[in-house]
Amino acid sequence: MKNTQKEIFSVIGLGYVGLPVAAAFAQKNKVIGFDINLNRVEELKKGFDRTHEVSSAEIMNSQLVVTHSPEALAEATFHIVTVPTPIDVAHRPDLTPVFSATRTLAKFLKRGDVVVYESTVYPGVTEEECVPLLEKNSGLTCGKDFFVGYSPERINPGDKQHRFSDIQKVVAGMNPEVTDRVAAAYGSVVRAGVFKAASIKVAEAAKVIENTQRDLNVALINELSLIFDKLSIDTYDVLEAAGTKWNFLKFQPGLVGGHCIGVDPYYLTHKAESVGYIPQVILSGRRVNDNMGKFIAQKMVKNLARNGNSIANSLVTVLGATFKENCSDIRNSRAFDIVTELRSFGIKVQLADPLADSHEVYQEYGETLTPFDQLEPADGVIVAVCHGRYRELNPIDFKKLSRSVPHVFDIKGIYDRLTFQQSGVLLNRL
Repeated sequence: MKNTQKEIFSVIGLGYVGLPVAAAFAQKNKVIGFDINLNRVEELKKGFDRTHEVSSAEIMNSQLVVTHSPEALAEATFHIVTVPTPIDVAHRPDLTPVFSATRTLAKFLKRGDVVVYESTVYPGVTEEECVPLLEKNSGLTCGKDFFVGYSPERINPGDKQHRFSDIQKVVAGMNPEVTDRVAAAYGSVVRAGVFKAASIKVAEAAKVIENTQRDLNVALINELSLIFDKLSIDTYDVLEAAGTKWNFLKFQPGLVGGHCIGVDPYYLTHKAESVGYIPQVILSGRRVNDNMGKFIAQKMVKNLARNGNSIANSLVTVLGATFKENCSDIRNSRAFDIVTELRSFGIKVQLADPLADSHEVYQEYGETLTPFDQLEPADGVIVAVCHGRYRELNPIDFKKLSRSVPHVFDIKGIYDRLTFQQSGVLLNRL
């Protein structure tokens, strides 16, 4: 079902995923960018992206029309849904944002429109749960009046090399004709090309296993680090040695959070359990990764006690509040697990991050960020996120951050151990 007219696009949800998508399409086509966050809309109208994923020039010098009014969606012929898909406190998929966006969009669907979901979901959500909502709230029939597709998002926040147009796009439609239309649309802006998946369910499944695979690989290294800790072996020394073999996969231990790797596996396990299969390996890996923050905090407590510090009177600085380096996204950041566990021992904690928004941190976690130049000298420093700013720190910097002998926990192994030790800094790694 090739569209004979030029598409007008709408992108529903202008966050870390939606804005880069909208900006890319808007270089060549008119794009209606819709978001329910009025402050976000007003900022984008001025060309300011607080996520720092899209430049002001990309926003202002394009055909992007940013709006808070859902009525504007009626003008578009090709709709892309890019809203978050989080999990609840019980690790169950929370599809509320997707369903809400679907109901909103359905009111303005027209005959001939295509709706493509990019939000991460488990196999079956698009056709079995979203389509009925679209039909019910539009009064139209899917496959006759409008059509659906799926194209999993592959945005990597903070990555300036692998951007939307440079990452091959997986696409799928409800039939071959829809797949062709979806492929043509994305192919017009994605330089890396498109891959046509066999079905929408296949495309949905491909997304969740991309991140599940990475989650499990990191979980293995994290579990190895727990074992090596008991054997008094530095994990990074082991990885350096093992990495000399050509086919060794170079994953590193650390915190696993964010809106993808720390969440997507639960979408897959939820669906698996609903059809009668209880996953073993995937959930085991999740447990290992979810407990790393607690382990790191306890390791710091033990090291402080071993060095003669009074735990009740100790102050620890945690550098990094975002879920990964060089991005401002704090969603599902496991750095806060470290903060919570340290406080459970009565330790005072000060938290700093050069990229995180202090208001968002307080609103989401109830924590206050301290500017780097206002940090008090502490008994220990945990470098939880290896932002570029923190990579530049040297032994002298850590001496200024410390009350006495600097005690540094370098989670990601970014500092040279010998250099730090020769400078009188106690450097600990996973």
